[in-house]
Amino acid sequence: MASRDGGETVARSGAPHGPPTDGGGRLEALMAAVRAAGDSGPAPVDKWNPPDCGDMDLRIAADGTWFYMGTPIGRPALVRLFASVLTREGERFVLKTPVEKIGIRVDDAPFQAVEMAEEPGADGRTLVFRTNLDDLVRCGPGHGLRFAPGAAPGAFMPYIHVRNGLEARLTRAVSFDLAAAGEVRGVEGREMFGVASGGMFFPIMPAAELDRLAS
Repeated sequence: MASRDGGETVARSGAPHGPPTDGGGRLEALMAAVRAAGDSGPAPVDKWNPPDCGDMDLRIAADGTWFYMGTPIGRPALVRLFASVLTREGERFVLKTPVEKIGIRVDDAPFQAVEMAEEPGADGRTLVFRTNLDDLVRCGPGHGLRFAPGAAPGAFMPYIHVRNGLEARLTRAVSFDLAAAGEVRGVEGREMFGVASGGMFFPIMPAAELDRLAS
């Protein structure tokens, strides 16, 4: 896994290099707590049971941009720092440290899958996805694909599980790459179009529907 200081910038062009302060120093205190928890990859959030300290005005937009009090966070290292302690509890997304957990808003998925590659193996290929925060996710057991209906007939939006209930939505370009890697297989007596990876098959739609859309 790449360090938090590497990789591409996810903030928009012209964004400030850091978030605004909040007067009471709540954001600064959270940053200090996250840094104290360690800075070499995702934290063991499942082992921590801190008190719930409510919500903070942090939001992850559908394009993966992090906002604090309406302003994009322009420092990739800071975004990676917060993402390392992000987890999901039911429908709520929280930043969790050993001393507190704070709810944040996520418009869609907290990550985006921006690149896909194929890795050969004894059980066939494994699709490997890179997220906008440089997580590498090997699609298979524990890291399955999910397909939500798209706006147009026959369209779909693919997501892959990254960790702790957190998903990455595949970008449009990567979604096309995924569809190109699809095949038809029998699933419980029905021909399905889907994607094979890591010894598993992830159905997308009935093959008959695919043929209808192609006609």
